[in-house]
Amino acid sequence: MNRAFIRPPKSHLDAFLKPTQPMKKVFTGYGNRFTAFCCSIFGHHYAVTKRVTQHIKEYQCIHCQKQVTTDVNGNLSRLTPELQDINETLQELYRKRHGAAQQQVA
Repeated sequence: MNRAFIRPPKSHLDAFLKPTQPMKKVFTGYGNRFTAFCCSIFGHHYAVTKRVTQHIKEYQCIHCQKQVTTDVNGNLSRLTPELQDINETLQELYRKRHGAAQQQVA
């Protein structure tokens, strides 16, 4: 008899410990429904994910993964592909300008 195919005896608690069907994960555009619901009630908890310049940063909610960035007026706005391109270009220009300024000082 091959021991690899022997299953341990089932107990009456196995039905409660192991679900019969795999758990289904339901995601919205910003994470799962519960965290999105909590964020809609209590507000988002943003963490800085990318520092574009000293004043412009990209943020992401740690609960629902919603991404926002600071706009021209300093307000938070949804991070769209257009704003991502703008931030990448702005970051390259910022690096070139401030990288050259730091090299000239040294």
